[in-house]
Amino acid sequence: MTPSPAPWQQVAGAAGLLTPDGTTRPTIFAEMTALAVHTRAVNLGQGFPDEPGPAAVTDAAAQLIRDGVNQYPPGPGVAELRRAIAAHQQRHYGIDLDPDTEVLVTTGATEAIAAAVLALAGPGDEVLTLEPYYDSYAATIALSGARHTRAALVPGASGWRVDLASLRAAVTSRTRVILLNSPHNPTGAVLEATELAEVARLAREHDAIVVTDEVYEHLTYDGLVHTPIATLPGMAARTLTVSSAGKSFSVTGWKIGWATGPAELVEAVRTVKQFLTYTSGAPFQPAIALALDLETSTGPDAGWLPSLRDSLARRRDQLTSGLRAAGFAPAPAAGSYFVMADAADLLRGALAGSRIATGDELCRRLPQLCGVVAVPATAFTTEGSPVEEDLRTWLRFTFVKSEATIAAAMARLAQLRG
Repeated sequence: MTPSPAPWQQVAGAAGLLTPDGTTRPTIFAEMTALAVHTRAVNLGQGFPDEPGPAAVTDAAAQLIRDGVNQYPPGPGVAELRRAIAAHQQRHYGIDLDPDTEVLVTTGATEAIAAAVLALAGPGDEVLTLEPYYDSYAATIALSGARHTRAALVPGASGWRVDLASLRAAVTSRTRVILLNSPHNPTGAVLEATELAEVARLAREHDAIVVTDEVYEHLTYDGLVHTPIATLPGMAARTLTVSSAGKSFSVTGWKIGWATGPAELVEAVRTVKQFLTYTSGAPFQPAIALALDLETSTGPDAGWLPSLRDSLARRRDQLTSGLRAAGFAPAPAAGSYFVMADAADLLRGALAGSRIATGDELCRRLPQLCGVVAVPATAFTTEGSPVEEDLRTWLRFTFVKSEATIAAAMARLAQLRG
């Protein structure tokens, strides 16, 4: 009798990391970053800033370390950060939270999502995501024992939109959790009112919990504003909202995230979370409390978020124009750190002699071809799915780099057409 796969093998298989001989390979992000280092290519694959966060915030963390704030903080998070998170939600979205029972600090948003899925879903349940999806979602769902179901995001002239027919077909009586992500990684989609309303309707109809990943909540462009699904009618009681400081304040390595929502959902997540990391980030938590309150201050960093948003919008446009000039077909990105671009015309045209057929193959050849690293879109899809087939020639590029870095990468990509 063939033994059942071990849990780690199920997780690796769900993440597309299990090899035919039963071993695992690195994630595509680790592989592409290592390739960038080895070839000295410009790395537009992994989404981390190469510029520092607000000086007031990083200085505060450094001082806290010097002051000895280096031991375990309280399991739910330090009180000043929980109060700052609650104040942030009220100030931006009119969401009222009890910082003692409805706010939980986590080791980044990734832990919050993992703890939420493990707390709320298990064997026999279904967890729905949009596809393409952030890669950790599939691994976490596999760890929970639930079935991963998906609704398609489709590219168009105005950006990426949810295929509502696909969404309706994917939600069933077994759907326990709808794991939503907006602004969206990897596509840059910002869900519209009609899309959010349909997710909310289906969640209410099927008594599902919505876990919503909003880490890019402040990084929307072209006048678009992020709307938390928790603010829609009937959704506050069935929504667990997840966010973090890493993207908004360019401190991705600090790993300070949070989950907010009804006390009973937050308690469920806390119960699991305490057996994962228990707690972390002692000197960073008070610094992030300061960061969340910056916009209410009169200090030099008070305008950090609008300034970052404007700068990223310019860099998004710079990247998009450069990709188009190099022969790619980028889809408009309304938020996040990323632009997705189709290389099909390039592969059929200037690169026809290279015998490269897919985005995955192109990503592995780009460092040698022109000294640039990207990530294939299929890293964010399920093997054999219709979405994987539709995106087989697509790549994801990040614009959360300096304008000089993006300019250097675009100059190198332009060589492809030659």
